[in-house]
Amino acid sequence: MIDLNADLGEGLGPWRLGDDLALLSIVSSANVACGFHAGDPVIMRRTCAAAVERGVVIGAQVSYRDLSGFGRREMDVAPEELTAEVLYQIAALDGIARVEGDRVRYVKPHGALYNRIVRDPVQAEAVAAAVEAYDPALPVLTLPGSKLHEVTDLTIVNECFADRAYTPAGTLVSRREPGAVIEDVAQVADRALRMAVEGVVEATDGTRIRVDARSICVHGDTPGAVELAQAVRKALENAAVPLRSFA
Repeated sequence: MIDLNADLGEGLGPWRLGDDLALLSIVSSANVACGFHAGDPVIMRRTCAAAVERGVVIGAQVSYRDLSGFGRREMDVAPEELTAEVLYQIAALDGIARVEGDRVRYVKPHGALYNRIVRDPVQAEAVAAAVEAYDPALPVLTLPGSKLHEVTDLTIVNECFADRAYTPAGTLVSRREPGAVIEDVAQVADRALRMAVEGVVEATDGTRIRVDARSICVHGDTPGAVELAQAVRKALENAAVPLRSFA
């Protein structure tokens, strides 16, 4: 059994990024931007309503406060401030999701924050403290080797990325590096299937890395995201891998 998630609601005002409605017909979990790297109240509400209508589970995609950098710039934020900002984002999206007939059922850090807590126990603990304060039953999505596993008793769900390249250490290749984002449809589908069935992914040096993930991500802003997600879902279904949200 595997979950398929995508980052959604990442427009701002009149600007739209990706095809959220199409992706919501493919994925089982939606990581909804909470306004700090993308999204705004109207987009958040529309995305939650569309997810509820399609039976897709809603997750809070929390970020550093970095709209102009799309949350992908490294930041040094004091733990107390980071905890408060993550708490703010979860609460905001959960309130909107409840109005639309559901609730936030998990948390996923975004971008630079996601990568930072993989290696930084202080920032990881700050994120965990926000989730613990709001609802300790909420699972958190992260990489298998993340420091989150060491600093909290929260439910931590391992995630892998079908459209991202991996280093031999099991981390994601920086988006500044060529080849960091994989856009070939067949390659993405094959990687996703191996992740789901064999629990492995091939790193940039050809080594096989264990991922043992419960959820696979396809980024909503990757070029051709809808086609990629469709190919991943079809490959999983053809291999008789049940698609179901972890939350």
